[in-house]
Amino acid sequence: MAISYPQQVSIFEVGARDGLQNEKPVTTQDKIVLIEDLAAAGVKRIEAASFVSPKWVPQMADSADVLAGITRHKGVTYSALTPNLKGLELALDAGADEVAIFGAASESFSLKNINCSIEESIERFIPVMELAKAKNVPVRGYVSCTLGCPYEGEIAVSEVARVSELLYKMGCYEISLGDTIGVGTPLNARRMVEAVAEVVPKDKLALHFHDTYGQALVNILACLETGVSVIDSSVAGLGGCPYAKGASGNLATEDLVYMLHGLGIETGIDLTKLVNAGNKISHALGRQSGSKVARALSE
Repeated sequence: MAISYPQQVSIFEVGARDGLQNEKPVTTQDKIVLIEDLAAAGVKRIEAASFVSPKWVPQMADSADVLAGITRHKGVTYSALTPNLKGLELALDAGADEVAIFGAASESFSLKNINCSIEESIERFIPVMELAKAKNVPVRGYVSCTLGCPYEGEIAVSEVARVSELLYKMGCYEISLGDTIGVGTPLNARRMVEAVAEVVPKDKLALHFHDTYGQALVNILACLETGVSVIDSSVAGLGGCPYAKGASGNLATEDLVYMLHGLGIETGIDLTKLVNAGNKISHALGRQSGSKVARALSE
């Protein structure tokens, strides 16, 4: 039986937010350059900012300045993470094109990460969704710990599906399924996606897999066969999860693009320019790129 993959994949680049918030601080100008370099490489969806309390995430305290400082490319969406109503208001003032909210499939992770239960987190998002809808701003939903939790271990796929459906029915236009600690393997990743796809349409799902155990690419490959065609990744493999011990970073966008292009799947991204963008921000951080492809192509 022939394996069928999507002809095209939309990459949602999280390096400038999810990545940099878990790295040592860089300048506002470094962030602006990164975002502009990503857009120049053909990346159409860039998570550029986060309007959370600077007390919790000091690396994102300059988000409004970053959004004010970038030269916006036509056809590129610049999004921001907004955990609450105040965050949304700040994101709207700063001109974010869309925003994202985040829940978890693990009760323990929700309590440790955002200091409330899953149900309480959903309740908190109701006024956020209402204001976003009134302002005609799309909202994306993240679900953490879909393939395992640092506190609870294995997570039931029924719970992942339940939380995903709640966010989708609230009005999130897309649900990003996160393997926050990177413990997933191809079979359970695919089963999880198939379970969620029973309650949320496949074309409204995205994959956000961390590479802690080196499984992100094979997990994505297994899930591409289900028809999911949106993938989150982080240029140069920036970042990890500050609340998940041992979660060593996001999947590098360069490695993902290399694999997708090798499969004949279109991304619209220029790999050489992408590698250069990743190398530049890695240099600003004073370290080597976390992308194997970038290192191979830069030697």
